[in-house]
Amino acid sequence: MFSVELLPSDDVDAAVRDDWQRLIDAGLPSAGRHPSETNRPHVTVAVRDDLPDGAVSRLAVLGERLPPVCRLGGAVVFPARDRFVLARPIVMTAALMRFHADVVGLIGAPPEDYAVTAQDRWTPHVTLARRMTSEQVGQALAVVGAASLDGRFSGLRLWDAEQKLVTVLR
Repeated sequence: MFSVELLPSDDVDAAVRDDWQRLIDAGLPSAGRHPSETNRPHVTVAVRDDLPDGAVSRLAVLGERLPPVCRLGGAVVFPARDRFVLARPIVMTAALMRFHADVVGLIGAPPEDYAVTAQDRWTPHVTLARRMTSEQVGQALAVVGAASLDGRFSGLRLWDAEQKLVTVLR
């Protein structure tokens, strides 16, 4: 499985890491508990099982045209089977929508397993925690930051989940 990911600027990254730490301090699930050195705040743009030939070099070229604004919103909750995902939304802009469309155009439409990354279903966000109960979500909303923050996108990477390998594209 491959994941194309936008990386936020240092200020947005720090705000998300602060949220991760607040969740940890409150004894709640947190993406900050993942010990991998590749774990960092990011926005998943697309997920695919395979990439077309030449996709990595074309994605790197696309990375030269990152959306200029990364506006971090308050909090959002997504259902995930019998649990929930807590995230900070990224406010959609025309530039971000175009960038996403360009990525999808380059690597193709997603299969049903990854349909949440399709052009008409994508909700850009940075994950704070997964597998939360409804009670934990209520507790978490009381401790995470909710102030909006304007930053920018500073990088693009490709995550190969099978190989556990990050390829920096920009």
